[in-house]
Parts: sequence; structure tokens; C-alpha cells
Amino acid sequence: MWTNQSVFYQIYPLGAFGCPFENDGQQNHRLLTMNNYLEDLKRLEIDCILFNPLFQSHTHGYDTMDYKQVDVRLGTNEDLALVIDKLHQNGIKVIFDAVFNHVGRGFFAFQDVIEHRENSSYKDWFYINFWDNNNYDDHFSYQNWEGNNNLVKLNLQNREVVDYLLSVVDFWKDQFHIDGLRLDVAYCLDREFLKSLRSHCKIKDPEFFLLGETLHGDYNQWVNDEMLDSCTNYECYKGLYSSFNSLNLFEILHSFHRQFGKESWCLYRGKQLFSFVDNHDVERIASRLQDPKHLPLIYTMLMTMPGIPCIYYGSEWGIEGKKNWNDTELRPAIDHLLWNPLTDHIHKLIQIKHQHSALWSCDYQQIALTNKQCIYQMKSEEETLWICINLDHEIFAFDVSLCQEVKDLLTGTSLSIDHSIQIEPVSSMILQL
Repeated sequence: MWTNQSVFYQIYPLGAFGCPFENDGQQNHRLLTMNNYLEDLKRLEIDCILFNPLFQSHTHGYDTMDYKQVDVRLGTNEDLALVIDKLHQNGIKVIFDAVFNHVGRGFFAFQDVIEHRENSSYKDWFYINFWDNNNYDDHFSYQNWEGNNNLVKLNLQNREVVDYLLSVVDFWKDQFHIDGLRLDVAYCLDREFLKSLRSHCKIKDPEFFLLGETLHGDYNQWVNDEMLDSCTNYECYKGLYSSFNSLNLFEILHSFHRQFGKESWCLYRGKQLFSFVDNHDVERIASRLQDPKHLPLIYTMLMTMPGIPCIYYGSEWGIEGKKNWNDTELRPAIDHLLWNPLTDHIHKLIQIKHQHSALWSCDYQQIALTNKQCIYQMKSEEETLWICINLDHEIFAFDVSLCQEVKDLLTGTSLSIDHSIQIEPVSSMILQL
């Protein structure tokens, strides 16, 4: 699939383009700020944009009011069509954030239930208890998402709801020509709904990418031939920053082996999970890492581990952001992208990802490991790469069973390996054997 060779770039539009947190009903063509990003995205050689919620909502985008209308804070459907057309013209694919587990209270079907109660033809679109009440004093209660009554859970076992959501996908595909979907809280979605969604999308376009937001557990529950193509790899997200901060690379390499090792019991051999070091829900990696000099190294690991790497907007030049009550600190307004040595390093890693088939596979093997240093192998039929990381501020040498000339893809220099690999302090290498 096209995603195996791709690097994604995630943008949270309501934050990135400077929208007020509460929907003020005032139309503003902020979405066109995306034009300021385009040249740098091309220069960075990004393959696909993941847009977080774009459609009409009350606040953060996950409380959808209208699946077929761009949020007025961002602009119009015509603005979105122009932006996506320009991205496509420049060889950049686009996927949308699909919030199908729940809707906002302003969603038309829920408003009909508020007005007509038991007589509403939409009452079975939700899980309603008319013998109860809620904090909005509706004189009924309903299932929501994780205790939030502003997020009304949809009944995905209702065929009318399923058909409606599939019509939304058709609208997005036909009107905006999207290349895939990110399924919000996919771990909550009805499994039969996911099967229907996959069948529907793959008939329209066999290369249509279905990514699910999952946290922990066995990702095979969702990533399989009947449901999703990929899911968010939160196990390795946690392992990445935790290993760097505790100076204990055993943690992340244990996850790599558990997920992608050669033994038959390893969980996700051959599967391309979605990899990241930060996103719109978690602290920026520049705020999370205790040693700022480790930032380039964690991106080396992100771009060379098995999976599909994603960069969160602004993190490619190291902006910081910590959690606050509505996550606005994680989702700042940025009217144009910046460039610095970290961006240069990430750009080089993206070029290596594009050019080397060993990084498109999930053929992983651990070569050498200490608390602060590691070497792991990625391999394809055409080539073998060794990724070397040294978190320490001292030079370190590994004894290895290798005696040959190799090339460091990060620097372009040739090295003569004679049963020992020396790694400079706080550095990384990608050796082509």
C-alpha cells in the first residue's frame, strides 16, 4: 500500500489556523492559511496530510454538528476543496479525521430527539433513556463518550446510522477526493460497523487508507483484513519518550521485538502501525524529553522503526506544548512553518525513508543493546540497514560480528567496520551494509 513508503504530517486545523475555541458563528477563511504551509511541506517531502476535524462543531471539532459543512471558523467547503486540490497537485495525499463514535448536541438528529422526544424518528440513532434526566435538563439521559454529555454516542448497530455515515464518507470522497480516514476512538467503534466501513471504502478505492485511533491492548483486534489498515501505536509512543528519559533503551527495543520480531509469537509482524512521538492529545516531544539533545535521536528512531511515521505540525522545529484544560497549548496557531537544524535532520530522515526499501518493511531484528546505546536492523530483499543510537554524552563502541565497508546514510560517509562500531556521543547513524 502507498502508506508503507509514506511520511505523514498531522495538522489540527482549528488550532493551527487560529480559530476561537468556541464556535462564534462568524465565517472566516482561515483554512487558506494552509497555502502558507505548502512550500515547506514540499521541501520537507511530506507524502500525506492528516487533518484533524474540519467540519462544523461547537468547540474542539470532536462534537460534530454537521458532517458535510466545513466549520465556519475555518471557511467554506469551496476553501477546503481548493486546499486539497492544491495538495494533490503537489503530490501530497490527504486523510480526514472521521468522528463516528459520537456527535455534538447540535447534530440535527439529536436536536430532533430533544424536540420530539419519543416521537422522534431519530430516537434509535442514540441510546436514550426517557425515564431519566441529565445536566442539560433534557428530561432524558443518553450514552455519551467517557462521561462527556456534550458528546452523544451514536448507535452504530442501527442500520440507518451506518448508512448515513457511509453517505458522509461518499460525500467526502466524491467532493474532496480524500485518500483515507483516521477513525477517532476506533477502540470504541462497533466491530460490525468497521467491517461495513472497510467493505464500502475498499469497493470505492482499494488504496483508500483506514487508520484507527487505538490506545492499548492487542492491535490485531482492529488491524486485520476485515477492518483497519493501521492503528496508532501508543505502546511504542510511550516506550520512545520513556526510554529516552529513563536512559533505558531496553524498554523501547522490547516493544519493537514484541511487536515486530522474527519469532512466531511476535504480535504484528508484517503490519504497518502508525508511529509518532507526539500529537494533538499529548505533550509535545520537545516538552516531554528531559535532554533537548535527544530530540534528533528520537526522530531517527521514529523514522527507522517499523511502521508509518507521522510528524505533528510545528514539532519538526521543536516547539513546546504541555497539556492544559482544553488542550489549546498543544494546538497553537502557526501561520507559517519554520526551519532549523532539527528540521534539516528530519528532512534527511524522510529522504532516507523514501529511498530505502528496508524501511518500508517490518523485518526487524535487535543487534546490540545497553541502557544508553542500541543497534537494530531493518531489512528488505534489496538491502540491510543497521540503526545505531547513543544517548550518552560519551563515545561508545559495540563489538559486532561484522567486518566490511559500510555507508552512513545520514552523513554520506563510508566507514570501515572491523568487529567494532563506534558511536559518537548523543548521535545516531543509519548504516547501509
